[in-house]
Amino acid sequence: MGMIDNDWVEPLRTEFGKPYYRDLYNFVRDEYSRTVIYPPADDIFNAFHFTPLKNVKVLLLGQDPYHNVNQAHGLSFSVLPGNEIPPSLINIYKELQDDLGCYIPNNGYLKKWADQGVLLLNTVLTVRAHQANSHQGHGWEQFTDAVIQAVNAQDRPIVYFLWGSPARRKKSMLTNPKHLILEAPHPSPLSAYRGFFGCRHFSKANEFLKANGIDAIDWQIENI
Repeated sequence: MGMIDNDWVEPLRTEFGKPYYRDLYNFVRDEYSRTVIYPPADDIFNAFHFTPLKNVKVLLLGQDPYHNVNQAHGLSFSVLPGNEIPPSLINIYKELQDDLGCYIPNNGYLKKWADQGVLLLNTVLTVRAHQANSHQGHGWEQFTDAVIQAVNAQDRPIVYFLWGSPARRKKSMLTNPKHLILEAPHPSPLSAYRGFFGCRHFSKANEFLKANGIDAIDWQIENI
């Protein structure tokens, strides 16, 4: 596992010393030694490397990483260039097109969002190849809850995108009156038509940020 080495260290420091994190570390290390795990070990904490805590404007919460080869790289919903765009991300792009007029790009690489302050956080940060949810219940959820709590503690306007039931269950943790919580069904093909399409979360987030004197997010992912 790579290390977090920026301003996330301070709010997460106590987590690294807890028994559950030691057990999680040992579990993940053993899994990487035995079988194929995604993302690559050095990419597990990319969401934190690309989006320091002081830069977070939006928290977009996913579940666990993509589990096919060369997809996951540590950012929720994002895939490395050269991969087919996953169905949920296609639906995100469709909503962006309807909401803000963004064209649908030829790739699913979302680092541009992370670089602008969109924390692309999964609740579970590793997965066995071709086995969705295989690393649930081993401690990642406790760690990422601490991440969410660190964002909640920030004394400045921040937006949360809670898409789907697992993400929406985190709402009770979000108690900061300066923050904006936006909820919708998950963008997967199974549920996008139940209210994700038409939610206009991207424009709502930008309006909120601009109203608070914060630069809006340029949501357009360019073609490669």
